[in-house]
Amino acid sequence: MHEHDLLAGHPAGEELSRALTLADVQAYCVQSWADIGLAAPEAWRARRSPAVPSRDDVAAEKMLQSFNTWAFTREQPSDPRLMRALISRAIRRSEQLSFALYWGKGPRCTLAQADVQCLDFLARLSDRVGKAHAPGAALNLIFTDTHARLNGYAQGGIRRYFSKVDIVARQRGFRTCWLSDLVRAPELAAEGKQRDEMVPQPILSMLTASAMKWYRGSGSAEEGAVIYYRMNMVERRAVELAFSSSIFITFNGSELSSLFPERLPVFYMYSLRRGTCVKPWFLPAQAIPCAASSCACRYSQND
Repeated sequence: MHEHDLLAGHPAGEELSRALTLADVQAYCVQSWADIGLAAPEAWRARRSPAVPSRDDVAAEKMLQSFNTWAFTREQPSDPRLMRALISRAIRRSEQLSFALYWGKGPRCTLAQADVQCLDFLARLSDRVGKAHAPGAALNLIFTDTHARLNGYAQGGIRRYFSKVDIVARQRGFRTCWLSDLVRAPELAAEGKQRDEMVPQPILSMLTASAMKWYRGSGSAEEGAVIYYRMNMVERRAVELAFSSSIFITFNGSELSSLFPERLPVFYMYSLRRGTCVKPWFLPAQAIPCAASSCACRYSQND
């Protein structure tokens, strides 16, 4: 059995297979033999030696450690091995390391200092990557206009807020897109939309508590939470399709991991600075929601 025969069937696919270490291949062999009821040959087991990291492995680990520090990380990433594989891919191709994250909307329809602080914090992470990897990082902000509409915010306010964030984000070299555009992907329509699945009770409790603060749509907070969960089940797949080689950043914790893209590694990050996890669009806490016909923002800048 040759190494390329093993890697060709690996679930991570041909591209990520090349990032596997010798230890991974050895482990795969042992499992393959076990699957057919055989033990690894004694001679082969005796020949095995500790894997020596390749140059790509060392470079990928160095790049990962450039940003995976407690200065940015609120908890350990969901899948460090997959993160290293994506990093190795970017190194081999001399491409930017891609990140994608949701950017939401709260009561305000104008930019506030918290938004700028968060974007600057993301820029610091991007700079860290750039020092370890010449092509740098590509940060993709996904404006969650679908969530804002669900929460009852006026379309004019949604567009006004995101357009202001877009300007400041692009000044820092970031890219932006709209979640409502991603869910229109033809591949997603072909897969079908499963909007009626049950919401696990622990997740429903957390989402309902959040909805009681921010949901202004029709129906109860719990009804809003159920709709939000089912939307996310479709949207997370849309993000996977649009950013298949990206690391997904979130300001949430792993307790909400079921809302995030399943096939992307998740980087759990602070929002404004180390120790702060509140999403910037919900700050300041005393912000007054804007109505469809008038702006009530009292804590804005660059307006």
